[in-house]
Amino acid sequence: MGTHTLEQTSTSKAQPNPPNCRALFIGFMMLGMIGFGGVLPLAHRMLVERRRWLTDTQFTELLGLCQFLPGGNIINLAVAVGAQFRGIRGAIGALLGLLLVPTIVVIALSYIYMHYQGNTAIQHLFLGLMAAATGLLITTALKMFKPFIGNTRALVSIVLTILFMVFVHLPLFATLVSLVSFNVWMQRGDYR
Repeated sequence: MGTHTLEQTSTSKAQPNPPNCRALFIGFMMLGMIGFGGVLPLAHRMLVERRRWLTDTQFTELLGLCQFLPGGNIINLAVAVGAQFRGIRGAIGALLGLLLVPTIVVIALSYIYMHYQGNTAIQHLFLGLMAAATGLLITTALKMFKPFIGNTRALVSIVLTILFMVFVHLPLFATLVSLVSFNVWMQRGDYR
């Protein structure tokens, strides 16, 4: 990312008025309500396409940063977006909004599932949910890929990530260190 800010690297226009704490809470609460089982695809839709709080590039860069942090990516993203717009209060509001409804739902479903886990219909229901979540994840990956078209360095990094993780089976930390080192080397050599 260098010395430029997220705003300077954006390719599409974000909303000019930043959200307040209430909007952050409600936005992430709605996201938590409808995104059971896989929030990342819906986060992109909410943050970039519907509310336009972030551009495609900002979302991708912020998500990349959140992947380096410990914890769940979407939780890190909620905190980062909230903090970016409203500081600590925004971060807390976005996080509470994101976690409120899913926490209640998970507690209720765990109680129900304990009583009906042997039911074949319930098992098929969960298989269907997994397939839908996979489809949403693939769709989001394709949308996030768009800003990298034409960026050779980014495309090489993506290919190397897939190669290291899927075929070589490098641990995540080793993959990250390798790719950061590679990108630093590419930057120093000014390869494009």
